[in-house]
Amino acid sequence: MRFLFVLLLCSLSGCSRGEPPRVADGDIVFHTSRSAQSAAIQRATGSRYSHMGVVLFRDGKPFVFEAVSPVRWTPLAQWIARGEGGHYVVKRLASEPNGLAPADAAKLRRAGKAYEGRPYDLTFEWNDQRLYCSEIVWKMYDHALGVQIGELQKLREFRLDDPMVKAKLRERYGDRVPLDEDVISPGVMFDSPLLMTVGSE
Repeated sequence: MRFLFVLLLCSLSGCSRGEPPRVADGDIVFHTSRSAQSAAIQRATGSRYSHMGVVLFRDGKPFVFEAVSPVRWTPLAQWIARGEGGHYVVKRLASEPNGLAPADAAKLRRAGKAYEGRPYDLTFEWNDQRLYCSEIVWKMYDHALGVQIGELQKLREFRLDDPMVKAKLRERYGDRVPLDEDVISPGVMFDSPLLMTVGSE
């Protein structure tokens, strides 16, 4: 109902830059982070997008549940402003074009709550002690709804020969790069056929 209201409002007034995007509970948002590691992530994955999160409403307002330091809720407008050039893309399960059912949104919210407050994972390990952005989104959908958005890859499958990527790997791992660690990247999730694009700026 909330999504339909926002959709109607936008159709009457026109949605333009500076106005909130049309979002629903469970939407997945992508942007290019301005963090120190963003360029290395882009080069390693071949994707423009280096950060992502899940939209969930709180008290009627859209927030992004994201893995930063620590895992937390960020108002959607603030999250968008943090990205490079204010550009973002909103995606949604193609099987749920009108957004998640309330019961499924509640499951997703509960799955996220289990991770709230945990530290950011600078070494991209596949455990729940620390989490990175695409990992938390992937695990929330998997645990809550049994949906796996994008296939896991091994670290060795990324473009690790790029000089910037090599420097970041040395900084994080020294000489012990865990090449067989399971990893999920924003780029793989962005390209998943399970998702449809519902908005961008």
